[in-house]
Amino acid sequence: MTSPTITDRLVESTDIDGLLVIRLRQITDERGTIREFARESTGASDFPGVGAWRQINVTETEHGALRGLHGENMTKLVGVVHGAAFGAYVDTRPGSSSIGRVVTVPLAPGVQVLVPAGVCNGFQVTSAGGCQYLYCFDAEWVPGMAGVAVNPLDPALGITWPVPVDPASRRQVSGKDAGLPTLAEVVAG
Repeated sequence: MTSPTITDRLVESTDIDGLLVIRLRQITDERGTIREFARESTGASDFPGVGAWRQINVTETEHGALRGLHGENMTKLVGVVHGAAFGAYVDTRPGSSSIGRVVTVPLAPGVQVLVPAGVCNGFQVTSAGGCQYLYCFDAEWVPGMAGVAVNPLDPALGITWPVPVDPASRRQVSGKDAGLPTLAEVVAG
């Protein structure tokens, strides 16, 4: 039996103010890998101002499907627990130093993103067998919750989704998401 391999947690900043990419602490041995998705003691120091997670959701999404871009008035900690996805994030916060910026992150188990309130979050599944995407929210989602959403197919965003998207295919993008306003409309609004 060999000693376990331990990979330390790493937090990286991005071009969007407050959007962080976190490489999880992992312990791997012959049986597999344990990942620390969240730990109160490190969360308090790395994410000041973020309270306890109030709601946790897991989506199961098929290859090529796209969800988002949604920026509710809550902080999110997101990541993939099975499969792979391409994450996209757009800053729509009025007065933000990074308003209008777009950041993309390849997501696989062991990588998560802290998404500040008002930054739109979306993803497309890239793994053949689908994906399980985990969301931790610092507030409970309710219908009509304050926030913004941007059309994920807006060409002005410059997002090259890895799997070509047919805007008419409801297996790939919901009618609601395909009908969302553009970034220019949201920022001007």
